[in-house]
Amino acid sequence: MFARIKKSGQHQYLQIVENHREGSKTIQRVISTIGRMDQLQTKGDIEKLIRSLSRFSEKALLVLSGKSEVHAFAKKIGPSLIFGRLWEELGIGKIIKGFLEGRKFEFDVEPAIFLTVLHRLFASGGALF
Repeated sequence: MFARIKKSGQHQYLQIVENHREGSKTIQRVISTIGRMDQLQTKGDIEKLIRSLSRFSEKALLVLSGKSEVHAFAKKIGPSLIFGRLWEELGIGKIIKGFLEGRKFEFDVEPAIFLTVLHRLFASGGALF
């Protein structure tokens, strides 16, 4: 299913169309004509429709919420960045620092524990892989 603009006389109409095959031919069937483009744009109805439909699409919802961009691209990130974000959001570092409060270590223990856990999770023979 997709949206297209159909010209008819002086006006353009927004339509929802689907393709299906009949034998060796691809046939397009108009599901719905939404309305005239000039009127839809003037009233802001296209944006309202997109927002309404975005409830059914996680990706579209991220774009509309501002947590993603329309022209965003996927990027692979390392396990340490993912685990670091999880570590931070769960507050594990703060909990560990709370337990270690008052002890006099010569180095920062929390990053050492972070790296030990990260290594255990992602190194060969680890719990996840």
